[in-house]
Amino acid sequence: MKWIIAAVLGVALATFTFWPREDIKTAYVNGLPEYNHLPGQEYIFQYDCYIFKFTDQDSSWPLVGARITVPALPAEVTPANIGATIPGVRILGVVRVGERFKIASVRRQESKSGASISFELLFMDEARREEPRMDAFWIMDHTPETRGLPPTIREDYAVARIKA
Repeated sequence: MKWIIAAVLGVALATFTFWPREDIKTAYVNGLPEYNHLPGQEYIFQYDCYIFKFTDQDSSWPLVGARITVPALPAEVTPANIGATIPGVRILGVVRVGERFKIASVRRQESKSGASISFELLFMDEARREEPRMDAFWIMDHTPETRGLPPTIREDYAVARIKA
């Protein structure tokens, strides 16, 4: 009987220890020198996008992007798809060319698969939006991160607003 109890405890311990975990640690890095100039920068969308969430993984904020970086999204951005759940994605809304946003904060997310930087966006017309904050991960150019530099917003998605 002792051997059975020991075996069950051993299996339970091994399962708990080696069970694959997808723990994601999030840290706001706005105050670090390489990122402190980013919050408050304003942009104008140059490409119609979807506001969406992946169905197989949760995210703090809805994501924004289009088929050019998220192949699961429909090619044509149309309000008719709002509320639709297509394989892997639930569409929550659309963003049109000319809409404005600013970077609200910079986050560093670490998991077993690595670390990445993402921007939280705040739409300038936040009062009329159900979800005024978005995660910009899918409209960002992450290649500078490989050189230790901050990522940028892809210019095919949005351009910096020049204040007069």
